[in-house]
Amino acid sequence: MKVLKLLLGILCISSLNAQRNWDNVEIRSEQLKDQIYVLYGAGGNMGLALGQEYAYLIDDQFGPLSEKILTEIRSLTDKPLKFVVNTHWHGDHTGGNANLAREGAIVISHRQVRERMSTPQDRGERGIVPGSPHIALAQLTFNEEMTIHLDSLNSMHLMYVKPSHTDGDTYVYFPEANVIHMGDNFISGYPYIDLGSGGDIDGLVSNLGMALAIVDEETRIIPGHGPVSSKKELQVYTDMVRLIRDRVKAAKDAGKTLEEVQSMGLTAEWDDAYDSGFINSERLLQAVYASVD
Repeated sequence: MKVLKLLLGILCISSLNAQRNWDNVEIRSEQLKDQIYVLYGAGGNMGLALGQEYAYLIDDQFGPLSEKILTEIRSLTDKPLKFVVNTHWHGDHTGGNANLAREGAIVISHRQVRERMSTPQDRGERGIVPGSPHIALAQLTFNEEMTIHLDSLNSMHLMYVKPSHTDGDTYVYFPEANVIHMGDNFISGYPYIDLGSGGDIDGLVSNLGMALAIVDEETRIIPGHGPVSSKKELQVYTDMVRLIRDRVKAAKDAGKTLEEVQSMGLTAEWDDAYDSGFINSERLLQAVYASVD
């Protein structure tokens, strides 16, 4: 029975990907600083940093978009794409790993990202994601932090953060350029706490606070999804997430069931702005209720 569920889940995910029309996806770039860009397409936002010798890509969206992504990168620089950093394991951020590795790129991730990608992952109603081939897995992994020196003056810091969106989330911070890529810890809609991947609301609140302590009013913040943001926008988002967490915790501690919590209107003032359809109030409250301590 477990084998049948696995096969059906894999077929479901494969069918959904096959139905997408990748031809209509346009990869576009926005320059943030002299040597740093954000790239948009379909899936998670990508970051591009240009070092003295090489180009460094943060996340790589879906496999069918790899050639379009490389074409956009080549329009910005003649430096070879040597490194790809994954902020977490989800396929809309890592789907191009194998293609870019075949082009000579070295994939870097937290060790937990590699572990999850190497084995089938149950995404609930989204089906079973099969384990990735060896070529799609990170060649270099780290535990807590890693510094990459882009040139004599600029660096790129990979910082493992607490389990929040998943249990393998990484911030990528460029201190000299004052740019940070937060992966899916910060997105344009309600947060996605992937419980099946070790996601946790308390970790998310902590990580958002950590980011606020790093950035200033001039920092360019690349979210996992959505437009480039500022500290002010991150503060508003953090306050919203923290207050929802606190409201759910108080209701849960008072003995309220999940169904009762979902009927209390705890997110009402933010629903118009943050309900993205994929993560609506009901799903958010379910994840917060399940993971709050």
